[in-house]
Amino acid sequence: MWQRFTFYDLRVVGHYLGVLVTWSAILMAIPLVTALLFQEWDAASRYLLAIGITLTSGAALRFCRIQPGRLNRQQALAVVGLAWLVIGLFCSIPLYLSGHYTTFLDALFDGVSGITTTGASLIIDLDHLSYADNMFRFMMHLLGGLGLIVVALSLGMFGKGAGSQLYSSEARSEHVVPNVIQTAQFIAKVTAVVIGVATILLSAFLLLEGFEPARGILQALWVSISGFVTGGFAPMQQSILYYHSFLLETVTIVLMIMGSISFVIYYEVWKGNVRPFFRDIETRTMVIWVAVMVVVFMASLSASTLFADLPALLRRGVYMVVACFTTTGFSVITPNQLLTVLTSGAFLTLALLMAVGGAAGSTAGGIKLYRFGIIAKSILQTVKEAVSPDSARVVESYHHVGRRMLTPTAVKEAMTIFVLYVVTYVIGALVGIAHGYDATQSIFESICMASNGGLITGLASPGMPVTLELFYILQMWVGRLEFITLLALVAQIISSVIPRRSAKGGARS
Repeated sequence: MWQRFTFYDLRVVGHYLGVLVTWSAILMAIPLVTALLFQEWDAASRYLLAIGITLTSGAALRFCRIQPGRLNRQQALAVVGLAWLVIGLFCSIPLYLSGHYTTFLDALFDGVSGITTTGASLIIDLDHLSYADNMFRFMMHLLGGLGLIVVALSLGMFGKGAGSQLYSSEARSEHVVPNVIQTAQFIAKVTAVVIGVATILLSAFLLLEGFEPARGILQALWVSISGFVTGGFAPMQQSILYYHSFLLETVTIVLMIMGSISFVIYYEVWKGNVRPFFRDIETRTMVIWVAVMVVVFMASLSASTLFADLPALLRRGVYMVVACFTTTGFSVITPNQLLTVLTSGAFLTLALLMAVGGAAGSTAGGIKLYRFGIIAKSILQTVKEAVSPDSARVVESYHHVGRRMLTPTAVKEAMTIFVLYVVTYVIGALVGIAHGYDATQSIFESICMASNGGLITGLASPGMPVTLELFYILQMWVGRLEFITLLALVAQIISSVIPRRSAKGGARS
């Protein structure tokens, strides 16, 4: 039974949110330095103002001083649940001041989209955005992809005693190593190495293509960040299509796939245990699921005029499949082509790929391959039980960093999240339809938001209805938290507001 949220609990939550808000000013310091280096004085003044507002607000929240102690489960859930919206709100300040958004709500949409690594954007004239503002967009992706709490823990911001509860409350049930802080630091190190190597490779490609050194290196860094954290923001309006580079597309495909793999698997491989990667239920589910969907997608595209020849079919088709199943949202076709050239079968295939998503414990969104595999195993077990003798005891096992038995608890958890995602997808589609939009497009956009996929069709655009925009912001937030944290937070609020009755009934407490 949930306990009431007391004034002390509010002080605890406020204090930890203040820590996160204060340290998020560091995120804004990076574009500030970028603006100073490239003499973008207007941008520099905007980030100085945003840093001042953020530091002042964070310091005010930290005045909710508390005695050092261990966070309980309820407090940790509230901190994590609110952090994504609060940080997104502060990130929207410099975005709105850039002048590339028609309303503050559009900037808030991009702030939440950046932090949750959704990648959908309502920005205007992206191709002429300053270096500083572009840097900030991808720093949001980096912070959100790693996880607000993971970054905070790796920097030692919360001290001792709060790490375990906060880590597990951020939809991260798996520890790479037994120590939570060491887990966070390992995730940060892997990310730094992968992004560093990819930036060097992409910089070389872009410089050979004739890009100016500064512009080429920065865009290589930004694309590398967005690819590995499966974010979806791109430096140019046409996304990856802008570069028309097979080598760049190949590198980003590798980056997106690496970003969709669980960090637990990375740790096993780092220790020299390569075998668990190939035996893992997520790897096998991914191979089967993606192979089937590639065949369906290619068959659907065979009738499309955009892919008239086999090389174009393979190149663009495979890229779009990878971008969707990893929930990255990069694109090598335009939004208009997505609607007018792709067949309905190909369109639906991309939506299904985003809906399922990548691996649990990765930067990808969606239902997750682990849950999809568990449900498939449960169905297989049910079929085996139906055809087995009454006296037989059917036991199903799977590998996920070691051999595990399929338990009713694991199946229930997987089914619960699966159903919640599907319900969210359906509700989002109905909201779009209620606003007068096409049903197919509304379904696709809803899946994109709730799965943090980022590949939008244009329904989400500047000037969209405010109610629909607010709902999409809610979907991005819900999808990033994977429901449990959000539902627990709602339960806390309800239990604190609604008066309780005594055990004998009737009397209010």
